[in-house]
Amino acid sequence: MNKKLLFCLAVLTTAITGLFGRAVAQDLPGKRDSLTSAILKEKRIIQVVLPAKYKPGSADKYDVLYVLDGDWNTKLMSQVQQFIEGEAGMPPIIIVGVLNTDRNRDFLPTNVADNKTSGGADKFLNFFKSELIPYIDKTYPSNGSNTLFGHSFGGVFVTYALLNEPQLFKSYIAADPSYWWDKGVMRKQVKDKMPGLVNINKTFYISGREGFGMKDMGITAMDTVLKATIPVGIVWKISAYPDETHGSVRLKSMYDGLKFSYSGYTAKPVEFHPMQGVMLKGKPIKIWSLDDAGNVRYTIDGSEPLITSTKLPQELTLSAPARVTAKLFTNAGRYDRITTGDFKEGAYWPALAKAKNMKPGGFHYSYYEGEWDKLPDFTTLKPVKTGIADSTFNIDKMPRQNNFALLLEGDLEVKEDGYYIFGLNSDDGSRFYLNNQLLMDDDGLHDNQANKSYIVPLQKGFYPVRIEYFQKDGGRNLKVVYITPSINAPQPIAIPLSLQYGKN
Repeated sequence: MNKKLLFCLAVLTTAITGLFGRAVAQDLPGKRDSLTSAILKEKRIIQVVLPAKYKPGSADKYDVLYVLDGDWNTKLMSQVQQFIEGEAGMPPIIIVGVLNTDRNRDFLPTNVADNKTSGGADKFLNFFKSELIPYIDKTYPSNGSNTLFGHSFGGVFVTYALLNEPQLFKSYIAADPSYWWDKGVMRKQVKDKMPGLVNINKTFYISGREGFGMKDMGITAMDTVLKATIPVGIVWKISAYPDETHGSVRLKSMYDGLKFSYSGYTAKPVEFHPMQGVMLKGKPIKIWSLDDAGNVRYTIDGSEPLITSTKLPQELTLSAPARVTAKLFTNAGRYDRITTGDFKEGAYWPALAKAKNMKPGGFHYSYYEGEWDKLPDFTTLKPVKTGIADSTFNIDKMPRQNNFALLLEGDLEVKEDGYYIFGLNSDDGSRFYLNNQLLMDDDGLHDNQANKSYIVPLQKGFYPVRIEYFQKDGGRNLKVVYITPSINAPQPIAIPLSLQYGKN
């Protein structure tokens, strides 16, 4: 396609979108702010969208996403980001929409005759580096990790920023970038500068329109250059979308660009089960990974896994005592997660004889009322209610829905020798004791995303059990499960009431 025609179409699209953007300017989410730029010699308007759960005065800090063409991209980006966050695909972030004064001047790196104001990208980048980002870091709860999004000419600026100030942003998203600009000048800049950006740990996402769109925008030619020049340390991807226009491609680009930037992100810890425990000499155990979050690597010598370490399989046989360390690697490295489990050598835990004053049908429970942020000292409390946690027992049917605690005690009957894996999940805090030893500690205020587990060799007989739990507010949950030697699979079950003995 003729480059002048491409330029005219780009200008027309910008004009139409710009008029629409001004028409809905009052409908932008967040807070309107501004700063006077000595570099650009003008006042610049920004739209700042803080996370919905942010509380002024809190110590919480957030990543910042800078959105070019903020006049018409801020609202859409905010909606896309909230959707991904709601699906646990990325953390809450700050969005800074940068509204336009002269986008041709600001976004384009070179001047051409038929665009008199073009060629000011160097000053605009300096504005980000010396004025805008420092202002945001000082004024808002920024953690210093930044992402830059730009569409069309904005995508050219995103690429220019990566090449010239790579330290400013962690992730770069260029939606249908106009790489045709000035006879493909960005290809030359990429060829000259990209090889020098070694080991900088960045992500670079480029999108375009399938077919002629990729060629006409210069993305196909850029793909060839990137494949030949991009160094280790930059994780990159180019996506081509069918049946999209230059304007409509923004939506998918925002979604996939953020997903790529935060690839592997999860609010949950890395899980493998059992997470720790006791092993018999010469008796291997199986460890199961049920985590589908992505790139999890592991070691069994206590060292921290590297990206080159072995990928954690769904089933791992551990033949000897070890420290198992699993690490989730994400594109946004600050959200990498590590879980460590210690498996020590030991012997069968001795069982007790059946106590005369204990009957099957459920552990004994004591119910307490009070407000706590962590598990209380139950020895100092007087129960409001006591009973047997039988088939009718349900924490949702306690006298209170919030601000209460439970203590469950009794004996567990073990029917066969071998390895037993116990699991604990709660909202809020809980602890699980077996044989008067603390196996799992899940204390504190939290939801029920975390799962705890412990493997131990037991003999036939009876073992004292103690379960502590408290609920402050919000959701409530207490779940204790186990896997017996005959199950030998990652399919935990509730402990049968017939094996739970409580004192009447």
